[in-house]
Order: sequence, then structure tokens, then C-alpha cells
Amino acid sequence: MAHSVLFDQDQMYSGGNPNDGLEFYQTQYADPSSTATGTGVQGSADEFYASSYGTALPIVERSWLAAFGTGGFPNEPPLLEELGINFQHIKSKTLAVLNPFKPLDTKIYDDSDMAGPLLFILVLGTFLLLSGKSQFGYIYGVALMGTMGIWAILNLMSQDGVEVMRTASILGYCLLPIVFLGSIGLAMDLKTGQLGTLAAVIPIAWSTYSSATMFVTVLSMSEQRLLVAYPVCLFYTSFALLTVF
Repeated sequence: MAHSVLFDQDQMYSGGNPNDGLEFYQTQYADPSSTATGTGVQGSADEFYASSYGTALPIVERSWLAAFGTGGFPNEPPLLEELGINFQHIKSKTLAVLNPFKPLDTKIYDDSDMAGPLLFILVLGTFLLLSGKSQFGYIYGVALMGTMGIWAILNLMSQDGVEVMRTASILGYCLLPIVFLGSIGLAMDLKTGQLGTLAAVIPIAWSTYSSATMFVTVLSMSEQRLLVAYPVCLFYTSFALLTVF
């Protein structure tokens, strides 16, 4: 009997006994394995998204360039914009420093971006390093302590006050003339002769005037320009001393 169960099953089912109850029926369901690959999964995902949201599934560009642009999801801001880096504002602030006599647009100072100031500090430190002066620690120390001191003074003098990041942003952008002084130090020794002294005085006055004008315009302190310019002048004089000596 055991031999019949193990080895004679073909004979039992091939006979087509109608009383054995083993009948097979055709169904309308497709084989899942046939749609698991290729366009089957993508097609079902598109249909589900369209039925749920009423629109087609967006096409997402998968590349490392899409992270820095607008090639991701629809209405997704670029990565640089999410980080607060606005190249148009950086250009406008830099041009405002280069031409301090031009009327300022206060809207560009609404965002306290630090991309430009950090770049200028890095370039200044690189120029000093190339001229044989490793002053990175002093640069960051003077920038931090000077920014905190000027921020405290401006909040005591103005009615509305100013954020510390906006103070650092304005002071950092107006450091650009000192960066020019550092580039001059690559070609000549600023410690010798009156030419070096003159080359140091002009960037200090330039940075002081630009920074004081920006603070006075943003904080509406036109009657206190000299009081604002004095601590700012000391701030940029410290950077000029680091650059010259």
C-alpha cells in the first residue's frame, strides 16, 4: 500500500477519476512574477499615483547635479537657496562695498548670509599665508570678538536693534578692501616706506566708510554716523595691522 502511494501517483491521477475531487480551474489573475520586473511595477506605481493624487507621477532626475539645481521634485528650491546662499545678494553687497557712494538698497540686507564674509576671510588668510604670515587664528579671533563688541554697541545706540548675524554679515562684506591690501602684500613689503603706510590707510578708511554707511542706512542712525564709524574703524585697523605686520 505504501508502494502504491509513493510510486503509483501518476497512474492514480492520469486515469482521470472523476470522483477524486482534484479538478483545476482557470483564473483571471496574472502571474505576479511576470509584473515584478520591467515596466510592470512602474506602470502600477503610475496608476496608483494618478488614482490617488489625480495627476501623473513626476519624473525625478537622479544625478548629483540635480541636488544643486532644480532638477529634483517639482517646486523644490535649489540646495543653495535652502542653505541661504543667494548669489544675486552676494553680488549686490559686494558691489555696494566697492562703490560706497551709490544709494543702498536695504532689501539686500534682510538676509544675513555669511557666504561672502567667510569667503573673504578665507582669501585674506590665504594671502597672508602666501606672504609668510600664518594668521588664521588671529583673523577668526579678531573677527569674533570685534563682531560681538560692535553688535553690543549698535544695540545700545539704536532703538530697533540689530541681529548679531546681520552685524557679522555687514562687517564681513566690508572686509573686502582689507583683502585687497593682503593681495598687495604679496607683491611688496608693506612694512617698509611710506607707500606701505598709505596702502594700509586707504583700505581702512574705505572699509570704515562702507560699513558705517550700511549700519546707518539699515538702522536709521544718520545722526550717529561718527559714533558708529569709530568702533568700526578700530575693527578694520586690527585687520590691517595683522596684514601689514
